[in-house]
Amino acid sequence: QVQLVESGGGLVQAGGSLRLSCAALGRTFSMNNMGWFRQAPGKERQFVAAITGSGGITLSADSVKGRFTISRDNAKNTVYPQMNSLKPEDTTLYYCAATWPKSPTWGLGGALNEYSYWGPGTQVTVSS
Repeated sequence: QVQLVESGGGLVQAGGSLRLSCAALGRTFSMNNMGWFRQAPGKERQFVAAITGSGGITLSADSVKGRFTISRDNAKNTVYPQMNSLKPEDTTLYYCAATWPKSPTWGLGGALNEYSYWGPGTQVTVSS
């Protein structure tokens, strides 16, 4: 069982930056590939970025490539998406997710059904 708690959301002006955090409760964090997703009201959950358990491989969605990065600190059981050059269209709820990888890059393609554990979400609002 993996419990996830996101933090770091808030209000920021367009062009600004936010660093979200996702803390995982569990002893096997370094074995989990981790992902970030976002979902606006009435829309499907959308992949943002993912990282392997070792942190050696990361992947970002085309919509955020060059603006968002993802990293992790396994000693702190935490994964960090760094969001730069934020735009008003980035406004939504952001969710952290964890998976037990069936292959080294399991989950990095952003498939929702490859993730077993989800956090409650944190709101990001970007003002124009």
